[in-house]
This record gives sequence, structure tokens and C-alpha cells, in this order.
Amino acid sequence: MNRSILADMLSDEYEIIEAEDGQEAVEVLRKYESEIDLLLLDIVMPNMDGFEVLEVMNQNRWIDDVPVIMISAETASTHVERAYGLGCTDFINRPFDALVVHRRVINTILLYGKQKKLVGLLADQIYEKEQQNAMMIEILSNIVEFRNGESGLHVRHVRLLTEMLLDHLMDKTDRYGLTRNDIVLISNASALHDIGKISIPSEILNKPGRLTKEEFEVMKSHTVIGGQMMDDLPDYQTEPLVKVAREICRWHHERYDGRGYPDGLEGESIPIAAQIVALADVYDALTSARVYKPPFSHEKAVEMILNGECGVFNPLLLECLTDMADTLDEKLTSSAQSDRIELRSVAEELHRHEELSASERTLQLLEHERMKFSFFAAMSQEIQFEYTTTPPMASLNAWGAERTGLKETVMDPVRSAEVRKIISQNDMDGLVRALRSTTPAQPVVRYECPLNIGGEARWSRIIARATWSADEPPRYTGAIGKATDIHDSRMKLEKLEREATHDTLTGLLNHAAARKQIQTLLEEYPKGSFAMAIVDLDHFKSANDTYGHMFGDQVLKYLAGKLRESIRGADIAARVGGDEFLIFLEYHGELAPVIERIFSALTSGSYENFPISVSMGVCRTEKVGCNYESLFHAADQALYAVKRSGRGSFQFFDQTMQDMQDKLSVSAISPIDSEGAQEAGHKKGE
Repeated sequence: MNRSILADMLSDEYEIIEAEDGQEAVEVLRKYESEIDLLLLDIVMPNMDGFEVLEVMNQNRWIDDVPVIMISAETASTHVERAYGLGCTDFINRPFDALVVHRRVINTILLYGKQKKLVGLLADQIYEKEQQNAMMIEILSNIVEFRNGESGLHVRHVRLLTEMLLDHLMDKTDRYGLTRNDIVLISNASALHDIGKISIPSEILNKPGRLTKEEFEVMKSHTVIGGQMMDDLPDYQTEPLVKVAREICRWHHERYDGRGYPDGLEGESIPIAAQIVALADVYDALTSARVYKPPFSHEKAVEMILNGECGVFNPLLLECLTDMADTLDEKLTSSAQSDRIELRSVAEELHRHEELSASERTLQLLEHERMKFSFFAAMSQEIQFEYTTTPPMASLNAWGAERTGLKETVMDPVRSAEVRKIISQNDMDGLVRALRSTTPAQPVVRYECPLNIGGEARWSRIIARATWSADEPPRYTGAIGKATDIHDSRMKLEKLEREATHDTLTGLLNHAAARKQIQTLLEEYPKGSFAMAIVDLDHFKSANDTYGHMFGDQVLKYLAGKLRESIRGADIAARVGGDEFLIFLEYHGELAPVIERIFSALTSGSYENFPISVSMGVCRTEKVGCNYESLFHAADQALYAVKRSGRGSFQFFDQTMQDMQDKLSVSAISPIDSEGAQEAGHKKGE
């Protein structure tokens, strides 16, 4: 009723969006924050009260752009103070007067409108100043590169490499106390590293052959000259950019072992900014064409640096380079390309709207991007989400909410009973652990698990990017991501994998897969007590001859089922082929009772009046050692002994069977083989 009254008062002049509770209000703010001019907020609401909404607005900095007027019957001074403390602009008691509400709404919107205009003007000035500064640095740097006969990409590459190395170093250690502001500052200053070359004669700069000793001394002077140029800016000596630029210009050719120039600084006496730019400069010099050499490959350049062929660098920086080596070349290329593409597209967009200020253009571009995102999110048919730890809340795209049956905004999704119906607690915990174990430099996680969609467990791939604060050290603040259905391809893959390792008729492991698993166990536990049994289905031929092969297949499936029931979960059961099966198990104490129990379980019944009878040969590792072939052969000998004695029982492999096996092996040697063996023996002097 209160919402209806307020809407009637204001709908003639304003477009009204209503929310039934705080949770729905947050959802609306997340979607339309840039379009909302004012929020009228109650305190007492279900799901999420007004104070919680204000806390969310503060955490997301929405309170800076969206003014809030509290309209509530809660008039206690503590409530009013808390509301103002959380950024509320005004407080109106309920029941309210229409004229008062109308006037305060107008005043608040006008006040914030003027404030936004001033902020926009200030943003335009800062934007133009930053653009001009960046442009002047780039022009100055490229003048040097032009004189040096190098492409303008060298400055950009060194800048990108410096930023990448700094990011990685900050994640690896806090030894240097680096902050995000330091990374921006050093990366910008790196563009000036060779500014001193502007005073080096062109015939030396562009000499294709080896420099003479005198020429090299002249070339080396560019470091001193660059540092002096920074010193000759008296009005800017306190500027952080100038200080860092001086360090880089003068000392980016110093080496960690003290054998660099111009001052022979050693180890950590070289500022970290100069150390990093030195490494970036050397890498790009190696991989770029110069008048005195062709370019080396990325792999060769990294190898030369790590081998010390280009001087000695900080071991910690070499670790960073090694960590980045696999992706460095690709990132460098893609970053340079994306910068050019982004700058070109933004420039073209701004050119088409010259009548707009920079702040207005920014708002229009952001709205255009939001519209594109919403369209593509709906077309992609992916469950897209955004998660924040404070407050613990997840927002789903419209398609994802409809697909899962969840609301577009879910409070505390990690513990939500509704979310548990979609993803198991174990998988949720695994995903959260994976996200929290990321770093700002490597924030992306890929996670596969089943999601319960429409009552069916469907395999899905979740790709998420953890978000981190700008604090030092950074704090994990949540994630953005998407879940894609891979059910059909996953099922096909699992089917193919299973068919490769399992017998298609019985579902047991096939012989090859069983051999691999058993041999692995034997190698991992050479002192373990293991046993192998080969099981043969007696009179199986009569089942096929009397009832047909389809009946015979059912008998084999029946026996496989009995086999599964008679062994433990860690034991291995496989179909060797035909009517032969294999059991492999670990035992402690007496083995005979275990084998007797399994044998009894397999022979205690019949399949449709066909009596089940089996013969079993058993061998232990203590008899023949931890080798699959020896175990299998020995168990097969024991099975052969059972068959000779009349079937329908089991026997353990013993020495008499080994002697029989040896006799059979000797009798199997042909006369030629025997003569060859004797001849070989004579030759050895045996």
C-alpha cells in the first residue's frame, strides 16, 4: 500500500520501479544502477532490511551515485543515526505528507544532478590531462626509437613486459613493498628508459657492425645523460614519476653481479624499477630485429637470459621470467593488439559523438556495452553469475535463473538450500576452494561437476574468474563466471573411456585394464600380500549348445553379478575372455577362508535351472613374487590342476605345480632350439 501511494504521488513526473523487499531492490540496483536517480527505501522489509541494502550499496559504491531517502515508521534516533551513517541523504517519517515527499524528491535529484555535472567536468579535465601526459611520453619515447632505427613497438613492449613482471613479482613476494600504484608508475616511467639516446650520434646508434671501444663508451653515456635530463627538471623533482624515471634511465644497464654500467651497482642496491626494466629491455632487444642482428626466437631469448649470456639478473626476477615463459610471447602479442584495437574503436566511437562531453560519452558507451552484454548473455544459453563475498550474494542472468529455477539474486549461495538442489555441497566447496586458491595474476578457474537441471544431473563446465580487491595485500572478494552444459559430450567421453577398459557384456574390467591396474598395485606395494584367482565356468559349452548363445550370455552376466557381490570394493574383478574370470585381492592373515567364502558364493545357486559350477586356481605373491605375468601363469597352473582332478573346486598353486610347469617348458623346446641352447652353453664354457 505504501509503495502504491508513493507511486501515485510521483508517477506523473518520474518512471517508477518497485521492489517488494531488500533483496529485489539490490537485484534492480545491480541491473539499472546507472539509470536510477533516486531510491526511496524502507527499513523493515523481509529477506533483507533497509540497513542491509545500504550496506550493499556502500560495498558496491552505488551510494556515491544513487541518493537514498529513507521513508519509514521507525523513528528511533538510533535508526535515524544509523541510516545517515550508511549514506542516507534524507529521512522522512511515515505516515508521510505528499507535498513534503514531492519537494524533497525534487531537491535531492537536483542536488545530485549538479554534483554529477561537476564530477563529469572534473573527470573530463583529468581524462584530457592523462591523455596528454601519456601522449607526450609516447611521442618523446618514439623520437628516440626513430633516431635509433627501431620500431615504436619497443617502448610499448618494454612497458607491457615491465607491467607483467611487476604483477608476477608482487604475487611472488612482498620484499619490495610494491602496490598497484607503483606498478602503474613504474610501467609509465619505463617508456623513458632510453631517453638519453637522443644525444648519441646517429652513426653510432645505427652502426650495423660491432662498436669500437670508444664508440661503446659513447653509447654507454646515454644512461648518465638520461638521468641528468631528469635532474634538469627542477620544478618536478618531487614528482614520483620523475624520481622513478631517473632511476630507470641511469641504472637500467646495471647488472646484479656489479658488472653493469654506469655506476657498477650490485644486487639490491639497484632500484627494483631499474632491475625490471633492464630485464624487459634485454628480452625485447633479443626478440626484435636490430641493425646489427636479426631477431631471436622467444625460446632462444629466454634461454640466453637464463644462461647469463646477457648479464646477471636478480634470481627472483629470473624465476618470474621462467614462470611466465610459456605464455609470455602470446600475452605480449595479444596485449599489443588488443590495445591497438581498443584505442581505435574508442576513438572512432568518440569521433561520431563530438557533441557529447567525455563523461556523457562514457555513460552512453557503458549503456551500449550493458545492452550488448544482456543480448549475448540471453543468446549464449549459459548460466552466468556474479558472486560477492560481502554481502554473500550471487546474481544470475535471466536465462540462468529460468534454467535453474532460482531467483536472479540469491543470498548466501554457498549455504543456500535452494542452491544445494542444483549443485552438491561437495562440489560447491570444491569450487570455492579453487577460487580462493587463485591469485590476482592467475584468477581463472575451470571446474567440471554435475548440476541438477530440471530434475536431471547434467555435467557442466564452470569457468570463473576470481575478483580481488585493490588493497595490499589483495583480498578475495568474489567471482564472475558461467556454467556451460557439456552433458552429452561428457557422457559420450565416459562411454568411450568405459568401453576401452570394461567388458561390454558383463561390465567388469577387461583383461588389459585389469593387468594395468594390478601391475601398478604390485609395483607400488612390493611387500604387500596379494592373491590372484582365475575362475572358469564349468560346462559352459553345454549351456550354449543346449539353450543357445543368448542364454549363454545371460549366464555369464549372472556369474559376473555374483562375482561383484562376493568381493570387496577395493578388490579387482575382470573378465579374461570367454568363460574365464579373474579376481585380485589383498589379504591379511589366512587366505583360505576368504577364497572359500568367494567360491561358495559363486556356486550357491543356478540360473534358470542351469546349475552354476566353477573351478578356481589361486596364487599368492609370496609364492612367485610381485609380477603380474608370474601370478597369472601360476594361478592358471592351479586352475589346470583343478580341471585335471574333475572340476568344481579350487586349489592353491604349490611347488608340485611349479615342477610340472618346468617339465612342460622343457618338453616344449624343439630339437633345434635344444641344440642351439647346448651350442650356446659350450661357447660360454658351461
